[in-house]
Amino acid sequence: MTRTDGRSLDQLRDVRIVPDAQVFAEGSVIIETGQTRVLCSVSVEDGVPPFLRGAGQGWITAEYSMLPRATITRSPREGRTRGPKGRTHEIQRLIGRSLRAAVDLQTLGERTLTIDCDVLQADGGTRTAAITGAYVALVRAIATLKERNDLSSTPIICAVAATSVGLVNGQVMLDLTYEEDYRAEADFNVVMTDRGEFVEVQGTAEKSPFSKAVLDEVLSAANEGISHLFRIQDQLVPASHRRSKG
Repeated sequence: MTRTDGRSLDQLRDVRIVPDAQVFAEGSVIIETGQTRVLCSVSVEDGVPPFLRGAGQGWITAEYSMLPRATITRSPREGRTRGPKGRTHEIQRLIGRSLRAAVDLQTLGERTLTIDCDVLQADGGTRTAAITGAYVALVRAIATLKERNDLSSTPIICAVAATSVGLVNGQVMLDLTYEEDYRAEADFNVVMTDRGEFVEVQGTAEKSPFSKAVLDEVLSAANEGISHLFRIQDQLVPASHRRSKG
């Protein structure tokens, strides 16, 4: 099967991460995966939500939005007449869970890191691109805190990245574009750490159920793709920014 952009079935789109996209944020990047572009920034505030006060640990939360002309036709801005859609809430929670998996919240101390992920252009895989880019922005924000002497040691314990996989015309396909995702019989979003652990696996059969053999192939493809994303992240935030595994 030939993909519209000429990639092989197990090939990621070209990935580019540009740091310091916003000068006032403690950490920020723009991540590009093919034609999908997401701005990820991290803001640091003293204090934690009420349910964590006095617990001696920090918190990481996320907000996600898609700009009106990120897609072919204009979409109204969320929040002008009503709150965010259910899909937006789901993606925000996914990003937050994924990034918390990379951090020792006790070492972070009683401060809140808010990750804003704004989709500038959408061609599939916006949530997975947001997670991959947000990790880089997060580590750079932690570096800013250390430079300010607000942190004596890093709370980063592992890297986190994510990709999508789909079953299209009966074939497992890595890193779907919008057009491929639209035609998929099943689609998956996979989040992993660089320790080989799964943070989240989201999978849905759109047309008919899939077998365990297909799921195994999907996870293998995701693992290979995410391993490549870790190498790209390491160019901007190498392993020296993380706590030793020992």
